[in-house]
This record gives sequence, structure tokens and C-alpha cells, in this order.
Amino acid sequence: MRRILPLIVLSQFLCTSLWFAGNAVIPELASALDLPLAFLGNLTSAVQFGFIAGTLVFAILTIADKFSPSKVFFFSSIIAGILNLAIVLDGISSFQILLFRFGTGFFLAGIYPVGMKIASDYFDKGLGKSLGFLVGALVLGTAFPHLVRSLTDQLPWEFVIYATSILAFFGGLLIVFLVPDGPFRKGSQEFNPSAFIKVFQIKKFRAAAFGYFGHMWELYAFWAFIPLILINFQSNNEIQINVSFWSFLIIAIGGISCALGGLLSQITPPKKIAVFALATSGICCLLSPIFIGQSSFVLLISFLLTWGFAVTADSPMFSTLVAQNAPVTSKGTSLTIVNSIGFTITIVSIQLINISLNHIPVAYMFLILAIGPILGLVSIFDKNRT
Repeated sequence: MRRILPLIVLSQFLCTSLWFAGNAVIPELASALDLPLAFLGNLTSAVQFGFIAGTLVFAILTIADKFSPSKVFFFSSIIAGILNLAIVLDGISSFQILLFRFGTGFFLAGIYPVGMKIASDYFDKGLGKSLGFLVGALVLGTAFPHLVRSLTDQLPWEFVIYATSILAFFGGLLIVFLVPDGPFRKGSQEFNPSAFIKVFQIKKFRAAAFGYFGHMWELYAFWAFIPLILINFQSNNEIQINVSFWSFLIIAIGGISCALGGLLSQITPPKKIAVFALATSGICCLLSPIFIGQSSFVLLISFLLTWGFAVTADSPMFSTLVAQNAPVTSKGTSLTIVNSIGFTITIVSIQLINISLNHIPVAYMFLILAIGPILGLVSIFDKNRT
């Protein structure tokens, strides 16, 4: 039993490295295909759209509850890894890249929420700790392609794609061979397309879900445009910095906060941790023009690392609250549909920033992200939802 959580965490990390694999090589892709700067937002959105479509299909068909979660995780990791590899094909067009990234995102729906489902099937008690480590693995996996690119900048950009696909294959194999279905799993034996609607009739579930949605408005838009912030600083101050390395650190530090939040949830209610983290990241949104617009690299990095630490700490806490307040027989479907709606919201915030690229100074673009934490906090404290 002790080995189960480390195996799930490791597999989640390996497989979710596919998420930002395209983002890590966007300068090379843009150069090779003569793509505009706005393609970064479109590339990220393609994965998000795919994930949304995948989670909707998985949720409506109750796949994570009807079939073995370990097998669903395995097959999803293999297919997602293959689709990730496809973007290195010779003569590929920008549309085809977006299509393959969409497909990768679709099958990530069988990895991230299903990984949380597997954890909840094993850890009825201490779920906050388990999901803290699990979401931390997602954060590190998301950041990892930037590190790979930083360490292999003398190699062809395709190396990042090869590496992340191989890691995903290995992660899927670990789950299917070493992590059988958990003791608390209760499978759903019949098709129930309304399960994902009924859970929102539960007040505590609804409050946790809406808090999570506010968190998601901010999270991926911040992550996606970290390289832009650094490139803009580099250009304005005429200095050379390792954009890939610092992008990795700013995202990866969130993995530490997720794990720390998970440990703290054993002595502090998850709701309190979520509120503190969401409020802190909201303050960072409001302060962003001050730090992004100044000329000190030390101050900028210190601020972005603080923001990166705060922006993820609430994620496993909201997922814990969602899982704890969902019906036992539809827990996997409930986690999946909340993820689906949350990632739909990320599309809106990412594209709003994408549209503003040519109209608003970079330093002020991230003020709009404060809307998410503010509405999330209002939802948590709304007595009608709790």
C-alpha cells in the first residue's frame, strides 16, 4: 500500500509532461513555420480544447467509473504519447500541429482526472495529502518540458517531443502493471449521462466546484504566458536570460506548494488552505503591473516565483472538496466534469490575453486574471452555495 501513492504520483508526472511539450519548443516552431506570436496562445488553447472535449466524453459515458481506471489511464497515456510525437512529422502545417495538440489534450482527460480517481479509490482518509502530491506531480509534469529544453538547447527541438512521449509511455506502463484498482472503488454498472448534472445539486460540491473555476481562470493563462513575460523583460532591458529555465522554475515551484498544502490539510481544513492560496494569487494578479513593468530582474523573478507558488496551492484542496462531496458511485465522473468546465474557462482567459497582445502593454495584461480569484472567493463564502 505504501508504494501506491509514489507510483501514482510518478506516473502522473511522467504522463502530464505532454501538456506543455509544444509550449517548450514554440520559438523553434514559430521560426520553422513563420508563425506569429499569437500562436503561443492558440497552441495552449488547442490542448485545452482537446482536454475539454475528452473530459466531456469521459464524463458523459462515465468511463472512469464504468471501466478499470488503471486501464483507462494506460490506454490514454499511450495514445496521447503517439499524438504528441506526430508534431515532428516533416512538412506539418500549423493547423495540423493544432489538431495533434487537440488530440493529445483529449487523451490527457484519461490521465489527470483519472489519476485523481485512482488516488481517491485508495485513500479514503487523508485524501487532501494524496491529491496534494498528485496535483504537484501535474505541475512538475507541466513544467518539465521547459527544463528539458533548457538542458538540451544545443540539440534539435524534436528531442523534447521524443522525451515527453517516451516518459508518457513509461508512466502508463507503471500504472497498468503496478497499480490495480483500489479497495474503495465502486464501479458504475449502467450508463448514466445525467450523473454530471445531478452532482451540482449538492451545495457543498457546488461551492467547491465554483471556487475551483475561479482558480482555473487564472492558472493556465498565467502559466501559458510566463515565457512572454520573460521575453518582454529581456527585450525591454536588452539582456539575455534563460527563458526556458526560469519558465520551468516559476511553474515547478507550484508543485512544492501543492505537496505542502496536502501535508497541511492533515491538520488544517482544506477549505482554509484553498481560501488563503486563492486570495494570495489574486493579490499577485493585482500587483502584476508593478513588478512586470519594472527593470529589476531579481524583483521580477521573486514576484513570479511567489505567484507561481500561490497560484497552484488551492488546486488539490478544491479537488479534495469536490471528491469528498461527490456521490461515491460517480466520483470519477464528478471529478472529470469539474475538470472539463474548469478547462473551458481557461480557454476564455487565455484568448482574452492573446487578443490583448497588440493592444495592452504586457505589464497590464494580467490584471484581468484577478476576476477569477475574486469570484472564486465570493462563491466559497456564499451561504446559498454552502
